[in-house]
Amino acid sequence: MYQEIKTEVVVIGSGPAGYSAAFRCSDLGLDTTLVEFHENLGGVCLNVGCIPSKSLLHIAKVIKEAEELSKLGVFFKSPTLDLEKIQNWKKNIINQFSNSLLKMAKHRKINTIFGKACFSSTNSLLVEHNKNSYVISFKNAIIATGSHPIEIPSLPNKDDRIWNSTDALSFKKVPNQLLIVGGGIIGLEMATIYSALKSKVDIVDRFNTFLPVLDEDISAIYLKSINDRFNVFLNTHVKSIQPEEKGLFVTLGKEDNEEKDLYYDNVLVAIGRKPNIEYLNLNDIGIKLNEFGFIEVNTQLKTNISHIYAVGDVTGFPMLAHKAIHEAHIAAEVICGKNHYFEPKVIPSIAYTDPEISWVGLSEKEAKNQNIDYEIAKFPWNASGRAHASNSMSGITKLIFNKENNQIIGGSIVGTNASELISEIGLAIEMGCDAEDIALTIHPHPTLSESISLCAEVFQGTVTDVLNLKKHNS
Repeated sequence: MYQEIKTEVVVIGSGPAGYSAAFRCSDLGLDTTLVEFHENLGGVCLNVGCIPSKSLLHIAKVIKEAEELSKLGVFFKSPTLDLEKIQNWKKNIINQFSNSLLKMAKHRKINTIFGKACFSSTNSLLVEHNKNSYVISFKNAIIATGSHPIEIPSLPNKDDRIWNSTDALSFKKVPNQLLIVGGGIIGLEMATIYSALKSKVDIVDRFNTFLPVLDEDISAIYLKSINDRFNVFLNTHVKSIQPEEKGLFVTLGKEDNEEKDLYYDNVLVAIGRKPNIEYLNLNDIGIKLNEFGFIEVNTQLKTNISHIYAVGDVTGFPMLAHKAIHEAHIAAEVICGKNHYFEPKVIPSIAYTDPEISWVGLSEKEAKNQNIDYEIAKFPWNASGRAHASNSMSGITKLIFNKENNQIIGGSIVGTNASELISEIGLAIEMGCDAEDIALTIHPHPTLSESISLCAEVFQGTVTDVLNLKKHNS
């Protein structure tokens, strides 16, 4: 027996995209129903992604900083790990936020239903959960079901020593030898965590270059900084994994047919993610997918069925929570009748590694491909007083300017708190700032943020904190 529910808007999925869409719809006065497959609100980001990974990254950062301080004359005892206590701390963070989301949903009078949803028509949804079943009739729907890790079919299945990112974040053990397959952001963050906890970590990646989206000067600084912590093997793939009692016997191969055999306690597969859409019956109702298997939407987040919207990871790259939240707001506002569009100039990207890497706007490679007459400016952190005082001199701030109008079009940062610093560059690009706007904005000293204004001064030829290579022309 199905319980019948009628609603103006049904949102499927409660991650950052889903709860943001539902909350915004409710705030705009729309009768809203939120459907979640799992037992907790918050989706992958809160439960098995962004938040738990940042918790463990914080622990890794403190351990690494304590080790570095010993070189400066401050000594701590070697850390010992209570994995159960750390796991409980992480779970408490997740539960606190998940419960907060549920309370906010109730306060907004959102009807929250737990269960697996699929479309039965273009205006109705079936939801199954244990003994409770529902038919939800809706005027508008927002698909926000997120994504899950891509698996490698050729690897042994049912071996709990082969992990995905969720397994790695469960934090049940610290392996002596860990292989990470995939040198993207997830793989690098997991390498940061486990290497700090004294695992010997190797990363293998099929690409010939490290994080191809980055310019080589930025990636070179990062690779130099992690050289003594873990290994990155490019142009390398896993040919086979043979489970044995003493470990996983892994054969690595390269394009030149060179092979290497190694033992690992665990293998983490982090080669990307794909959308959670298999169970939604999208084909039956005629929702179009793009060539990469993601839901196709326009700038108002509408699918080809105009009253069904999609936001977040299901719409494709970049698969980022902050992008998803903004998409969710636009979809809710369009449903409410506002003439709004998702048209950001730029979306920042961050690797929460140690050191952090952040970038926004155009890279040098992209500027070249677009035939833009550009110029770069760099400010090395070894010229920053704050960087020296906080033992983070290996960082760098890099800006890219359009030489025709001196407007900023891109930027990258490697170093401590790069994730917090990148927003200023993003705002400058969105506002159409030129180098003078940034250089004449007085930044506090000594800070890492002043590296951005000093970088603009390098471009202008007015800098005094490093050698001024343009002094005769300025």
